[in-house]
Amino acid sequence: MQVPTFNLVFKMITALIFMCYLMAGPRCCVSCQKTSCLVQDRRADCSHLSLKEVPPNLPSNLISLDMSHNRLLAVRPMSLAPYPGLQHLNISYNSIIKLDGGLCQTLPLLQTLNIQHNQVLSLKYEDLIHCTNLTQLTLASNKLRLQGEPFSALQSLKFLDVSKNKLQSAKLGSQPQLPNLVNLNLGLNDITTLKKDDFSFLNHSSFLEVLNLSSVSLKTLEHGCFKLISNLRTLIMDGSNIGTSVIVNLCSELSGTAINALSIRNTKLVSLTNTTFLGLKETNLTILDLSHNGMGTIGKGSFQWLPKLETLNLMDNNIKHLTKDTFQGLKSLKKLKLTKAVVKSHTSSTPIIDDFSFQPLSALESLMLNRTAAREITEHTFTGLTSLKELDMSWSSYTSLRNITNKTFASLAGSPLRTLNLTGTDITQINPGSFSSLGNLTILYLDSNFIRQTLSGREFEGLGQIQEIYMSLNFQKINLSSTSFGHLPNLRVLTLGKSLIATALNLDQSPFSPLSNLTILDLSNNNIANIRENTFKGLVNLKVLKLQHNNLARLWKSANLGGPVLFLKEVLNLKTLLMDSNGLDEVPEEALRGLKDLRQLSLANNLLNNLKDSIFDDLESLQALYLQRNMITNVRPEVFKTPLSNLTLLIMDKNPFDCTCESILWFVTWLNNTKVTKVPDLREQYLCNTPLHYFNRTIMDFEVLSCKDMTPFQALYIVSSTAIIMLIVSALLVRFHGWRIQFYWNIVINRTLGFSDATVKEGRGYEYDAYVIHAEKDSSWVERRMVPLENKNCKFCLEDRDSIPGMSQLESIVNNIRNSRKILFVVTESLLRDPWCRRFTAHQALHQVIEASRDSVVLVFLQDIHDYRLFRTLFLRRGMLRSCCVLHWPVHKERVPAFHQKLLIALGMTNRLQD
Repeated sequence: MQVPTFNLVFKMITALIFMCYLMAGPRCCVSCQKTSCLVQDRRADCSHLSLKEVPPNLPSNLISLDMSHNRLLAVRPMSLAPYPGLQHLNISYNSIIKLDGGLCQTLPLLQTLNIQHNQVLSLKYEDLIHCTNLTQLTLASNKLRLQGEPFSALQSLKFLDVSKNKLQSAKLGSQPQLPNLVNLNLGLNDITTLKKDDFSFLNHSSFLEVLNLSSVSLKTLEHGCFKLISNLRTLIMDGSNIGTSVIVNLCSELSGTAINALSIRNTKLVSLTNTTFLGLKETNLTILDLSHNGMGTIGKGSFQWLPKLETLNLMDNNIKHLTKDTFQGLKSLKKLKLTKAVVKSHTSSTPIIDDFSFQPLSALESLMLNRTAAREITEHTFTGLTSLKELDMSWSSYTSLRNITNKTFASLAGSPLRTLNLTGTDITQINPGSFSSLGNLTILYLDSNFIRQTLSGREFEGLGQIQEIYMSLNFQKINLSSTSFGHLPNLRVLTLGKSLIATALNLDQSPFSPLSNLTILDLSNNNIANIRENTFKGLVNLKVLKLQHNNLARLWKSANLGGPVLFLKEVLNLKTLLMDSNGLDEVPEEALRGLKDLRQLSLANNLLNNLKDSIFDDLESLQALYLQRNMITNVRPEVFKTPLSNLTLLIMDKNPFDCTCESILWFVTWLNNTKVTKVPDLREQYLCNTPLHYFNRTIMDFEVLSCKDMTPFQALYIVSSTAIIMLIVSALLVRFHGWRIQFYWNIVINRTLGFSDATVKEGRGYEYDAYVIHAEKDSSWVERRMVPLENKNCKFCLEDRDSIPGMSQLESIVNNIRNSRKILFVVTESLLRDPWCRRFTAHQALHQVIEASRDSVVLVFLQDIHDYRLFRTLFLRRGMLRSCCVLHWPVHKERVPAFHQKLLIALGMTNRLQD
């Protein structure tokens, strides 16, 4: 039978480890494996390191050393010599077989010694002789065999644990010792009998108050076994396999003691009779724990012998019937715990609570009926509870609680009830005046029910003193009206999380307007999409507002019809505002205006990215800011400087940060300099998303030094960008409107200085201003474009028109060229092909120019002629002339006046050669 059991245990442990691995992840498993001792505040933790010796290299000023869960076979005093100031030593969960007597001699200041879960066999007086300052000694889970008087030297010991050592007797010595012992644990041993002289070794221990005999299978108690420890105040018998007869005998033996608390948990005490606690009638017992016993029956008058009992714990039993005689005699009882004590099982019917069952409990102040079941609650169920202040019926099954009426709690009309807990009791309807008999009620719990109604306000009639109402988790079935809370002028806490229908707040008149004293309001998890600006009007004392997990994104959009809804402008005294998970992608500039006292702001799990500069400017008192899981890429001082100035906690992880100088430099600098603000998981969860160089790296890896000289580079960037833009603009202007600029510039200059830079003397020797050389085909262009320019200040010489009569053509050409200050070529393909012009006229003109050393040639191109051909035919190049003397006939008509201006300027230029 042992092998299958071992295999089952092994499989369970393996499964548990595997589940822990899946839940915690490999990172946790690796991080939890210590590789060396952890030292902090003069305390060293060297546990779970598989050590065989005490490390010699720890700080010498240690006061606490934990060597538990290692492989120590012994603790040599010399190994602890480097730590003479040690006060606390834990060497539990090792394989130590003997306690060295020199241990306490080496550690004279030792106060607590834990040796549990080892293999210590024998314990002698010499082993503890020097431990005079020891106040706590734990020897549980060893294999002790006491020899002589091992504890007689422990004059200062207050706590001794020798549990689970298979001891067969409670007698730890034969001589009086342990004068200051307060707590003795003998649990989980093989003690079956308590003899009269078992505690004789504690004869001088007037301070002993707690005796633990848990899981000890007592069969016999000799008369007077507790007489020598009559000052005993607490006896723990939990888990002991003792019968009813032994408990009766136990109570009798405790009769002459100062017993104050008795715990008999999990002892299979299935029933009580009127003689069970008879022996305790002469005691001052005030605390009795009978929980986890599977008790089904409590006989009439079972507690009549306990008139001074103040606390009775009957939790986790199987009581089927409570009558008016069940609690008879408990006139001093103040707290009764019946949690899971009155329950329905698959083998039994619904328990019954008779009318007037609690009537004997006139002093009861707290009644725990949570997780219980009964057929019904009547008008007399709680009659007699004239001192009741707290009633807990949470997670219970009572048919009469599903539809609460004014009769449900009528039996509590005479009680000063302050707290009523109806959480999870399947309430579906609250009728008008249901709580009218509870005029002193201050706290009402209605969470986790199925309330399905519109609150008119009459449901809370008579609750004039109520201060806190909790109605969360009602599966969004509650609707509100303008009068829902009209009868609750003193209400301070109201929770409606996951209880309201989505349109519950879409009212012309706010349901919260009468609640001027309200300090906490929870409207979370309601899918609310509409809140009006006056919804929170009148809540001048509101400190905490919870709006997380709703649908408020539209209300704060600038594109919202009518503009953003500034519903926070009426609650300027807020200290905590929670708006997580609302789909917010925009926060209006005025949304948080005036919240100067706000201490905590949570906007986590939204879609916020580009925050406006001034939205946080009024949050001067902010201490905690939650912005995790948004779309924030940059943290600029214009936005965050004010809120981060006094911050003690910042949660901003899991955002796609842009790790560039413009976006993150200020934030990283602030993180490096702040010593007050706590930023959890800074290196693990604050990761860069862009640029690629920093992708998925912590923002703390951002190289701040790369941005140190940004100021001169910014200035250079601005100057160079401006210059480039101006250059581009200038180039475009010159390209498309250069002629206009030049035209107007020429007009201004020429009007100021004239069209000519030639001297007056230079022009007196010429009859014409220019001799025009052109091809015969271009005659019409010359007559149409050149002749109209002639006036008293400008005269052209045309070969056909101004030839000298009576003179040959050749002589006339030569003579007219000499009488012209300028020689103007109208350059076209026709001119280059005209043999007369090309061979004679042009050659003669150039001869005159060279002969007179004049710079007098002006070229007017009607067509685009390559410079190579121009030189081959006319022996001219563009580079031989000044730029103002090389003109091109414009294609666009609007540029013709500018051409005329240029032509007049070219004709007015001096003929003197430039140096």
